[in-house]
Amino acid sequence: MNRTSETGLAPVNCQAGRSRSGRLAVALCCGSMLAGVPGAALAQSQQPPAASAEQPATQTATQPAPAPAPQADVIRTISVVGAERLEPTTILSYIRLRVGQEYSAVAADEAIKDLGATELFANSSIRNDNGNVIITVTENPVINRIVLEGNERLKPDKILPEIKLAPRQIFTRSKVRADVSRIIELYKRQGRFAAKVEPKLVQLPQNRVDIVFEISEGPKSKVRQINILGNEKFSDGDLRGEMVTKQARLTSFLSSNTSYDPDRLAFDQQKLRQFYLTEGYADFRVVSAVAELTPDQKDFIITYVVEEGERYKFGEVKVDSQLRDFDSDAMSGNLPMKGGDWYNAKTVEDTVEQLTELAGRFGYAFADVQPRFKSNPEDLTMNITFILREAPRVYVERVDINGNTLTQDKVIRREFRLAEGDAFNSLGVLRTTARINSLGYFQENFEVTQVQGSAPDRIVLEANIEERPTGELQFSAGFSSIEQFILSGSIRQRNFRGRGQTVGLSVNYSQFSRAAQISFSEPYLFDRNISAGIDIYRRDFNSFNFTNRDRNTTFRQSTTGFALRAGVPMTEYMSLVASYTLNYEDVTLDENQFFSDLDGDGVRECDPLLAGRFLCDALGTRLSSIVGLSLNYNSLNSRIRPTRGKTVSLSGEFAGLGGDVRYVRFRGRGQQFWNVGNSGFIFSILAEGGTIIPLQERPGPGVDDVLLTDRFFLGEPQFRGFAIRGVGPRVLTQRYVPDPGGGPPNLVTERRQTRDDAIGGRNYYLGRAELEIPLGSGARELGLRPSIWADIGALWGVEQPVLQDNPNGLQLQDGNGNPIFIGPDGLGTTDPVAPDGTPNQPAIRPNSAIREVFLGNTPSPRITAGIGVNWNSPFGPFRIDFAQTIRSVEGDDERTFTFNVGTQF
Repeated sequence: MNRTSETGLAPVNCQAGRSRSGRLAVALCCGSMLAGVPGAALAQSQQPPAASAEQPATQTATQPAPAPAPQADVIRTISVVGAERLEPTTILSYIRLRVGQEYSAVAADEAIKDLGATELFANSSIRNDNGNVIITVTENPVINRIVLEGNERLKPDKILPEIKLAPRQIFTRSKVRADVSRIIELYKRQGRFAAKVEPKLVQLPQNRVDIVFEISEGPKSKVRQINILGNEKFSDGDLRGEMVTKQARLTSFLSSNTSYDPDRLAFDQQKLRQFYLTEGYADFRVVSAVAELTPDQKDFIITYVVEEGERYKFGEVKVDSQLRDFDSDAMSGNLPMKGGDWYNAKTVEDTVEQLTELAGRFGYAFADVQPRFKSNPEDLTMNITFILREAPRVYVERVDINGNTLTQDKVIRREFRLAEGDAFNSLGVLRTTARINSLGYFQENFEVTQVQGSAPDRIVLEANIEERPTGELQFSAGFSSIEQFILSGSIRQRNFRGRGQTVGLSVNYSQFSRAAQISFSEPYLFDRNISAGIDIYRRDFNSFNFTNRDRNTTFRQSTTGFALRAGVPMTEYMSLVASYTLNYEDVTLDENQFFSDLDGDGVRECDPLLAGRFLCDALGTRLSSIVGLSLNYNSLNSRIRPTRGKTVSLSGEFAGLGGDVRYVRFRGRGQQFWNVGNSGFIFSILAEGGTIIPLQERPGPGVDDVLLTDRFFLGEPQFRGFAIRGVGPRVLTQRYVPDPGGGPPNLVTERRQTRDDAIGGRNYYLGRAELEIPLGSGARELGLRPSIWADIGALWGVEQPVLQDNPNGLQLQDGNGNPIFIGPDGLGTTDPVAPDGTPNQPAIRPNSAIREVFLGNTPSPRITAGIGVNWNSPFGPFRIDFAQTIRSVEGDDERTFTFNVGTQF
């Protein structure tokens, strides 16, 4: 900014240094000359008086008349020139010059500094014209808009809120420089240390400007190399494996941990120390950690210098309990570490947590466990004493619930495992937290907090909740390798009227199934710990088979009914659920496709040659009255995505309390989850099985006593690696075709040209082992969760149906059972001989030259393995699996690739 001061006087050549004495000399010089100008003029206008007789003439000539004192330069007016947006009075309010004051160069300089401090002006100057002070200003332009160019990795909504400049603000160069630094800092946080920002100014009319930030983002700065110096006990690779930061390699393209992050660098130092402490190196320390940017400013090289020290063993390990309910010697004998074991800091931390939790179980909410260490460098041992400091036994004074506006207090209180007056128990608090979280009515990661009560032995449990919407309106659409195109819609309220009740209505539609259901659930019937519910539904299902990989609809099953259920808790994790189901079923076949006039009497019936006898036996209507009992155990930490815990279910059903169907069905299912260490791997196993026992006999050869619609089926999606209903008993229908040379008919055994009908089984089992593999934060943000898995299972136990084997086909018959022939006129006749004495050809029923093969009815295990990926895609949940069949049985329908995707809107 040009800052100038003008006085309106001719320049005076007074040269002086910049020292204090020099400035004084200049002031004196200027003062003398300013005083001499009026003195000289006065001497020219006035003659000296004549000398008196008493005074010599020479004295008169050498004594001039005294000069008058100089008058001060007073400010008479102050005016402003150059102001466009600002009022002159506003500009004058920024400075300390006022009319009537004495004008000086120092005061003018101070005024210019005050104007510059406002950052409103690009230039300013002050001129004094005989007491008329003129202030000339050039205002800074107004910002019209901020333009970002070249930013692809950081969108404008991430940059603009972080900078100070904005439209309609006054432009200043200092703010531009600050914003450039801020933008570069944002890119550094993204790991782009080579980012450059070039500000440009575009002049517009009316003293306006556009500010353009030209951004060169540059590549993401990776960690090219991690060097470790001083390590002898463990290799560089072992230590790098413990770090969160990874070296940039071709195999790490999905990981975001290859970028440089100073915070991650500090965290890795802690990870190194933690690793060495768990291996017994109690004196380990990181001497230095340096990150150097490569000359091309693209990558970083990180160098750690470490001192490993000596490896220690546990020495004397004991517990010193000051709590009267705990015996120190007994607790010392149950510690997980023993003298002579290698020292492990993680074991020490776990022991502190276990002792604290143990004290909490006995009511000591404020128990304090402090480990006291004493190292012996001579014999390299570490003595540890766990001190349980004295604390009062605590009782629950009250339970406070805050923040609920819709949910009734009783809905939350009934999930508490502790009540007013109970002895405090840390397990009860943890279980309460888990139960309230499982409701799904409140914020994630809810925790019951503990507050000191009115006395040292009193504690207040607080549930500070934040309610979230519990109503769900969902519309879904998708495509599945099982159901093809799928549409579904549902409306559900999981906390109806704030009472914890659930009401819902759902409708589903696909090419092969349609369903509608209304449901209601009450978790606490009449405010007692009894759950109850009812479902009313209508389901239409189209079964199908495959011919040449084409899906063909076979029978249609319509089910209308309702189900009642009631459950009571047996223990904290176990419940008993009773149910009653009443179904009216109607099973039909397409008469145009599967019916024929078998007897020639004009009545069309189900043709076993077209549909198979097992399908013909399933036709008709029936009423099923089923009572069931289920014993359930559930200790999962999450219902949506569990990482630890298990669930077990044993159920039995009896059909025959009235109705047309009689059987007993048993099922069992168990699943266990483990969080493998702290690595993020989740391992799970599943085992399930079932059997159905008929309680009635159905007449006829090859007719199974269990209806087709009541049997078990196995395949995709339960059993990956096989098609839907691809495992278990099935009937393959193969065709005979005439031989071109006139020989016997040829049998077509090609699977793709064979009709495949799965007929289900009475018994099944299924097992699964799966390991979910953690990925970097970048892949997790995309919602990718890959896994490797292996499945084993089988389905068997059905009665073998009556099979057909007709190489030449079956001859047509008339209404009296007489075989029909083709006469010379091409019409049907019962006469086997033509008028000329030649035999007539038999009239063969269409498509009757077939052979049926029964396969797959064995408990022999089928085994598959593969990899799969769950992806929370923008279109909805997506699952894809690639499977390899390790063991199968003849007749099984294998499937290598399956997927399922849907969306919500």
